[in-house]
Formats: sequence, C-alpha cells, structure tokens
Amino acid sequence: MIEISNVSKTFGGKNKAVDNISLVIPDGEIIGFLGPNGAGKTTTIKMITGILNSDSGSIKINGIDISEEPIKAKKQFGFVPDSPDMFLRLKGIEYLNFMADVYEVPSQDRKPKIDNLAERFSMAEALFDQIQSYSHGMRQKIVLMGVLLHEPSVWILDEPMTGLDPKSSFILKEMMREHAAKSKTVFFSTHVLEVAEKICDKVAIINKGKILFYGSIEEMRQHFKGDESLENMFLELVENE
Repeated sequence: MIEISNVSKTFGGKNKAVDNISLVIPDGEIIGFLGPNGAGKTTTIKMITGILNSDSGSIKINGIDISEEPIKAKKQFGFVPDSPDMFLRLKGIEYLNFMADVYEVPSQDRKPKIDNLAERFSMAEALFDQIQSYSHGMRQKIVLMGVLLHEPSVWILDEPMTGLDPKSSFILKEMMREHAAKSKTVFFSTHVLEVAEKICDKVAIINKGKILFYGSIEEMRQHFKGDESLENMFLELVENE
C-alpha cells in the first residue's frame, strides 16, 4: 500500500509542481496515474520513491515513512523510471546480477528468476550482450527485469510501456494483473488512456499539481452521467477543471 498525505513540492520558490495532494493506493489493485505534460506526475512519483523530498506532508510505503526510514521503505517497492538510463557498458546479465546484489536476492534464487523473466520478455539471447547495443525497447525490458527480480510487493512504474513491442507490452500488462491478483500493489503513470481504461481498477487524474479525480472508470462515468470513453472524460475534466 502507498499512502500519500497532504504532500506538496515547490520548485524555484514559486512553481508549485504538486499542491497538497492525498492518495491511498491500496493492495490488490492497479491504479493508473494520468495527467497532461507538466501536471506533476513524475514529481509525485519521484517523491514516492524518495528521489525528491517533499516540502510538506508524508508518504508511506507499506506503513514505512520514506523520509524517516528510506532504505527500509525502498526495499518494499520496485521502480521503473520514465527513461531507461543504466550502465551501458555492462552486459545484460551483469546488470541483473548487480540489481540482485542491491536487493539482496540469494545467489541460489537468481538463475531461475532471471531465466523466467528473460523468457517472458524474449531477452534470453541478449543477456550476454552489452546494454549499449540494445534498442530502446530492449533497455526498457532489462530495466523491468532488474526491478522485478526481488519480487517487490509494490510496483511503481513511470510510463513503463514506452518503447515496448506489442508482445512485451501485453506480457507486462498480464504481469501487472497477476501481481494485483496476489493482493499486491501496482501504481503506474501512462499517457496511453486506452491502456489505462482496459487494465486499471482506478485512475487518479492530476493537473497543475492537484488531484482532479480518483476512482474507478465507472464512478467517473457516473460523474459525467454518460457512457463516454476515458479519453473523452479525461479531456473534458482537464480542460474544464
């Protein structure tokens, strides 16, 4: 579970990127985090993951405050950033073993986990190549694999499907649903509203640093008193907030 309570973040003394938001991301659900460019999505995710400190409020991962116990809190989640930056001179297998070291995955457990993920993402033949030779989509897949190796209970994914081929995107969506079915948490941002509409249990919509809506697609349709697509409702909500 992720608990965000009255969190704000200001840049440059006046630009309020996130403005007193509160959200509870429960176990057992896939939550989509939506908003236009510059709405505050990535800033919020960076505060949840401890990359940025909030100016006020608190953020807890499985009950652990990210500010008070950052290492303990960070062991609770796996984070995929919006850009697959990594150690390009490493081979894929070296990167995965490095990530396994970071998250203290026992050596006897690594090979079966790496083999399983490599098979699902069609990366087995590329593991012994340097990451700098990978395409953007392959780099995205190796980042995903590294994040999921320690089987975190909370997944925090920032635009995780960017660059993925259709098969890998489908596999990731399947894995997200499997993870939520185990009463675990998936929180991800996306610009692809069709994806959010199909797989999310709830969506949170942010604009200009404020949460405009948080609930299920059906609750959103009830609010708009119609049977519109998420895309139409999103655009209407953001443009007429």
